[in-house]
Amino acid sequence: MIFRMLKVKRWPKSTIAAGRRHTVGLKIDGTVMAVGDNKCGQCHVGDWRDIVAVAAGNVHMAPNTGNAHTIGLKFDGTAAAVGWNRYDQCNVNDWRDIAAIAAGWRRTIGLKSDGTVIAVGRNKDGECKVNAWHDIAEVAVGDWHTVGLKLDGTVMAVGNNRYRQCHVGDWYEITEVAAGYLHTAGLKADGTVTAVGLNKHGQCDVSTWSGIVAISAGSNHTIGLRPDGTVSAVGWNEYGQCHVSEWRDIVAVAAGCAHTVGLKSDGTVVAVGNNEYGQCDVTDWYGIKLPGNYSIWPE
Repeated sequence: MIFRMLKVKRWPKSTIAAGRRHTVGLKIDGTVMAVGDNKCGQCHVGDWRDIVAVAAGNVHMAPNTGNAHTIGLKFDGTAAAVGWNRYDQCNVNDWRDIAAIAAGWRRTIGLKSDGTVIAVGRNKDGECKVNAWHDIAEVAVGDWHTVGLKLDGTVMAVGNNRYRQCHVGDWYEITEVAAGYLHTAGLKADGTVTAVGLNKHGQCDVSTWSGIVAISAGSNHTIGLRPDGTVSAVGWNEYGQCHVSEWRDIVAVAAGCAHTVGLKSDGTVVAVGNNEYGQCDVTDWYGIKLPGNYSIWPE
């Protein structure tokens, strides 16, 4: 499906999120769960209420970079944030009329219901220079770059472009975007996937994929979900984060730094990959909200 009109947008779909060392899940009742590293309070979401989407700040696998944050989008279009805030990436208390959220390394992006975008946090590489964007339907955040999907199916990107991860100007008929450490992936309307950027671990080797309905990008791996509930993965697999070939009945996926999370149709969750901080300890989760479908936003 290609977005043609401003009033046609997605309801918030991010009901699971995977960060550097933590995992976040949105429950049906609007409360939130989190497991994993809580060094900076990024898992302190137990008192959140009326949440409709979640996002987890991520960072590539490197020493002394465990700091992370968590963002929640509320039903009334405001946002909540907990965790590391050295670069003001959690300063979202005054945000209003937000339709979707995305969190990256040291920054947070908000998509407003009018298709414009706001950002807080690190901007050394211009990754927060999104004020001029408009007609945006979805945003994705990598470590040092930010990607926006427009209503007409084209894509924009700002920030670090060392590995050409922002070379998306010729993309079209895109229905979803995902951003990793130094790569960008796009899901096309025909179910195929395209990717640009660093490919050291094969994280961009998605040209043979078909029949994909959703994608997610970890630091150095890429995940694709098929309509039959099966999942494909390419890229860095040192911790088994790409061991998803046996998953079944999956309706949503989220890729973190070195772990991958899958939401099943019964509201339970599975995870593989690095579990040093308990970020994969989701086997007892239940009642996680299923992602929404394309909908018409109220006037």
